[in-house]
Amino acid sequence: MPIEIKELHIKINVDEKAATETTKTPVDESQIMRAISESVEQVVNIEQRKKER
Repeated sequence: MPIEIKELHIKINVDEKAATETTKTPVDESQIMRAISESVEQVVNIEQRKKER
């Protein structure tokens, strides 16, 4: 029997010092585009699964 997760709560703590250090590293534009496309693909898959129910 599959388990269905109806809600997922995620709690994070943001450290200002760590956040400023990560912005100093150079980011390749292709990596950003790849991450965005993967995210969009996952959202589309989730929406399709919702419609199948």
